[in-house]
Amino acid sequence: MRCTDVIVKFEENQEAFGMQEWLNMSAMDLGRGLGSGQIDAVALTQTFLKAIEAHPHRDLIYSVVTSERALAEASAAQTRAQNGQRLGPLDGVPISWKDLFDSAGDETKSGSNLLEGRVPHGDCEVLRNATAAGLVCLGKTHMSELAFSGLGLNPKTATPPCVNDSGAVPGGSSSGAAASVAFGLAACGIGSDTGGSVRIPSAWNDLVGLKTTSERVSLDGVVPLAARFDTVGPLCRTVEDAAAMLSALEGGPEADLTGASLQGVRLAALQTVVMDDVRDAPLAGYRSAVERLQAAGAIVEKLEAPEVADAMPLSPILFTAEAYGTWSMVIEANPEKMFAPILERFRSGADFAASDYVAAWHMLDGLRDEWSAHVAGYDAVVMPTAPTLPPNVERLLTDEDYYTTENLLALRNTRVANLLGLSAVSLPTGVPSCGIMLCGSAFGEEKLLRVARAAEEALS
Repeated sequence: MRCTDVIVKFEENQEAFGMQEWLNMSAMDLGRGLGSGQIDAVALTQTFLKAIEAHPHRDLIYSVVTSERALAEASAAQTRAQNGQRLGPLDGVPISWKDLFDSAGDETKSGSNLLEGRVPHGDCEVLRNATAAGLVCLGKTHMSELAFSGLGLNPKTATPPCVNDSGAVPGGSSSGAAASVAFGLAACGIGSDTGGSVRIPSAWNDLVGLKTTSERVSLDGVVPLAARFDTVGPLCRTVEDAAAMLSALEGGPEADLTGASLQGVRLAALQTVVMDDVRDAPLAGYRSAVERLQAAGAIVEKLEAPEVADAMPLSPILFTAEAYGTWSMVIEANPEKMFAPILERFRSGADFAASDYVAAWHMLDGLRDEWSAHVAGYDAVVMPTAPTLPPNVERLLTDEDYYTTENLLALRNTRVANLLGLSAVSLPTGVPSCGIMLCGSAFGEEKLLRVARAAEEALS
C-alpha cells in the first residue's frame, strides 16, 4: 500500500485515534502511551504525517517528508511494543531533523542552494543512534543558510513561521525544527547550535531548547558551520524530553531528574553584557521568572563577570573566520546563490589573519578558565535567552540596518555559552516568545537538566 493510500485510509477513520491530543503531547508522554498500549505507533505516525500534509505551512517547515521511512519505523516499533521488546522510553515517537543532518537518500543541503542535489548515502551518527533507540524520522526541516543566522529568515529556500506572530521570523538557524514542534508537526525537533541556533527558536516559539557542550554529541555526518563551536541538541516541550533526547542522540544513560528541587540551589544572575538593551517584553518575562525561581527556593545573586565583556569581541574572529575558511571555495564558486546579508557575513571572515585566529583562541581559553573560577560556587547562571522579540519578516527584507541590528542582538546572549564552552538550556517564561536561559558547566548537562527541571516546575 502506498503512503498516500495509508493516509487517506487513516483520514477516513481519524476519529478512532484521537489524533489532535497526540500532536500536542510531550515526547515522553507519547512514549508512555506507546509503552502502556494506549497509543499505537503506526496510528501515531499516521497522525503526524496527516497533520504535516494538511498544514498550510507544510512546505515552509519541512524540506523533506520521509513518509515511507516513518511508517516502516513505526511498524517496527509497534511490533516491538506488542512483543514486550521496546528499545527505550521513546521507541515509536516521531521527530523531525534539521536539514543539516545526513539521512540516507534524502537531499541534505543545510538550507543553501549551494548544496542543492547533495544526497548522502548514509545516516549521520546521531540519527543512527536515535533510530537504534526506536525514534521515528518524519523528515527534514528548513533552516537558515548554512546555519549562519539567528533569525531564521531564508528567502532562498523557506522561512518557517513563528508560532506567536505570523509576520515574524521564528528564530534560527533551527527555524523549521522549532516550528515543527510548536505547530504540532513533530514531538521533538533535532537542531544544531553554534551561537544560539537551538535556544533562540526555542525561546521565540515557547519551547525547551538544550545546547550541549561542544564535542559531547557526535557531529559525524552533520554539515558544519564552525566545527569548534557546532553542537547538536533537541527543541522540545519539556525538560524531561530534552534529557531523554540527549540520551538517545548519544546512545548513553539518561539524566536522573527524580526529586529535582530549587531548594538551596544557587543561581548567578549575570549582569555583564546580557542585560544591556533588553527590550521590555523579554525583560518583564525574565524578571517574573527570576521571582518565581526565588519563590521556589532558589538563591539568586547578581554577578558581574568582566571576562564575558572581554570574550564578546572575539566572536567575529572565531566564528566568521572558521565559517568562511570552511565554505569559501563553495561560496565563491556560486556566490549569486546566497542571500546577500548571509554572503556578506561569511565573507567578513576573510578580514582576519591566521595569527588573529590563533591569538583569539589563546585569549578565549584563558577567559574560559577565569569564568570557571568565577562561577564555581553556583549551580547555574541565569539570563534572558534573547534580548528581543522575533523581528518582522518584511522589515528584515527591506531595511538593511534593521536586519544587521536584530541579527546580532538576537544571538548576543546565547553566544556567551558558546564562547565560554558551556552547556545551556532555554525555558519558556510564560510571556510569549520570551525565554530564560540557564547555563551550566562544560559537560555538566546532567546537573543542568536537574536544575532546569526544577525551574520548569516553578515557571509552570
